[in-house]
Amino acid sequence: MTQTITPSHTEEIVKFGQRSLTLEEVVAVAKGAKAQLQVSPAYQEYIQKGARFIDSLLAEEGVVYGVTTGYGDSCTVTVGLDLVHELPLHLSRFHGCGLGEILSPMQARAVMACRLSSLAVGKSGVSYELLQRIETLLNLNIIPVIPEEGSVGASGDLTPLSYLAAVLVGERDVIYQGQRQSTAEVYSELGIIPLKLRPKEGLALMNGTAVMTALACLAYDRAQYMAKMASRITAMASLTLKGNSNHFDDILFAAKPHPGQNQIAAWIREDLNHHEHPRNSDRLQDRYSIRCAPHIIGVLQDALPFMRQFIETELNSANDNPIVDAEGEHILHGGHFYGGHIAFVMDSMKNCVANIADLIDRQMALVMDPKFNNGLPANLSGATGERRAINHGFKAVQIGVSAWTAEALKQTMPASVFSRSTECHNQDKVSMGTIAARDCMRVLQLTEQVAAAALLAMTQGIHLRVSQGELCQASLTPSVAKTLTQVSADFELLTEDRPLEQVLRQTVEKIQQAHWEVCH
Repeated sequence: MTQTITPSHTEEIVKFGQRSLTLEEVVAVAKGAKAQLQVSPAYQEYIQKGARFIDSLLAEEGVVYGVTTGYGDSCTVTVGLDLVHELPLHLSRFHGCGLGEILSPMQARAVMACRLSSLAVGKSGVSYELLQRIETLLNLNIIPVIPEEGSVGASGDLTPLSYLAAVLVGERDVIYQGQRQSTAEVYSELGIIPLKLRPKEGLALMNGTAVMTALACLAYDRAQYMAKMASRITAMASLTLKGNSNHFDDILFAAKPHPGQNQIAAWIREDLNHHEHPRNSDRLQDRYSIRCAPHIIGVLQDALPFMRQFIETELNSANDNPIVDAEGEHILHGGHFYGGHIAFVMDSMKNCVANIADLIDRQMALVMDPKFNNGLPANLSGATGERRAINHGFKAVQIGVSAWTAEALKQTMPASVFSRSTECHNQDKVSMGTIAARDCMRVLQLTEQVAAAALLAMTQGIHLRVSQGELCQASLTPSVAKTLTQVSADFELLTEDRPLEQVLRQTVEKIQQAHWEVCH
């Protein structure tokens, strides 16, 4: 599902330069917040000093990778000073071979924010004018069309980032005013003069981890919300099944003090009004998908702090090559474009999130089956009398949930272990970070679909309990009651079979927009 830019963040301003960004700020820019580059004379001079240092090396006929040499394995090829200024343009052009779907406008804006953040560190030898141009594109909402396939995650996201570089020089296509248009035509309409990339600027734009980091910021935001959503769904599943809330007791969880796991247990416990209604069923122990939910969702919740650290360190780093130390007058050749930290986070996150899909899938299976759902009708059908024979409730939705879960689980193979040797064995060990990030986004999409189906189903289940007199509406906690009200605003209880595709899509979209209030 393609996410669109919503207007809610358009008045927000995110500042770049001489400060660290949070991943929430990247998400805000992705959703339409304005970018504001540091304008102080001291900061402008700091950035320009790096560009001038590159110029001085050229004047002295110094050898700088990617400036006076070819790229990658071609680093032994000397480029004459008369051709140096053409080299960045060639880098952007020969990498124009991306395929697959294009990044959504939100994702592409996040990429621009991440690249601006990295270049604004001031260790890439670029001009202040280049930073200003990215700021301008963001604020005019001129978004490069970036194909999502073609990066192995080292030397960074070369191919997808070439589409940003190309737009800066007035080439390829952009999304502007909701339409795909030629960059040259948009620039002509707005009176924008294409940049001429200085030596090192093509390499600085492309040789970094901005695409995988951008996707990681967006993925983190969605995964963090999913942990809360899965906790709320678990509480609703427990109510639907007449479960035993003693499974979430604070004394019990004090004995195994993983902080994230215990936070999940606390959220579920608060949703269940635990001390007033500890046990409704005849089962001493509920099945694992209810009883062990904090232990499953809690893995993600406990992993989020280290994931944030990895993502935000990458976001605020200079991650191209070579690094330009203008103050010390050093050119430092290294491998900061390697996306191993982001690859690890994305491989880990997709594992945690897919396990949540699997958890909710099992909860759905329990509430659908009369053998396990404590007296509810098969497939949670609300049909009565002789109409029961021809109505099938959530039967097909549960099959869909199983399909989405299976696909999510299939995506959990770690991408980072599939390194390939490329580019004449120069790039002989690569991170696959962008593929891992794309996998994670797909797993999140599938898990959000599973969660959407479960929200509808558990809403139906609780209403069935109330209608049967087995659950008192007044006994519901305010948090669960509010979710029921919110879901019911879009979802009419299923008493007669009808297509549910549209309400499912609508619910998925609201999950992705963090519409449902699941914060405690």
